[in-house]
Amino acid sequence: MEKNVQISMLCQLYGKLLTKKQYEFLDDYYNNDYSLSEIAENNNITRQAVRDIIKKGEKKLFEYEEKLLFMKKTQNQEKKIQDILSELTKIKADLSDKQVAIILDEVKKELNCLV
Repeated sequence: MEKNVQISMLCQLYGKLLTKKQYEFLDDYYNNDYSLSEIAENNNITRQAVRDIIKKGEKKLFEYEEKLLFMKKTQNQEKKIQDILSELTKIKADLSDKQVAIILDEVKKELNCLV
C-alpha cells in the first residue's frame, strides 16, 4: 500500500490520539495536499518544525497500529467479506430453487453493506 494512503487511513483511525498540531499537520499534508512550506507559513513556524511534527505524528500512528492492529483487522475483514460474496455468487449460479436464490440475494446485500 502506498505510504500516503496508509498514513491517511491511520490518521482516520488514530488521529484523535495525536496532539492537535500533529493531527492538523498530517491532515493538511496528506489529505489536503499542502506543502511543508504552506503549512509552515499558515502556522508561523519553520518548514523544518513542520517536518519534525509530521514525522513524530507518523511514528506515533505506526506505533498505535503495531500495538492495536485496527487497520490490519479491518483489511482482513474486508477481504473475508469479498471472499464470501464471491462464493455466494458461485453458489447462486448453480441453484435452481428460486427461494434459496432470493435468500442468497438478501445475504449478499447485507454483506455488501459491510464492505
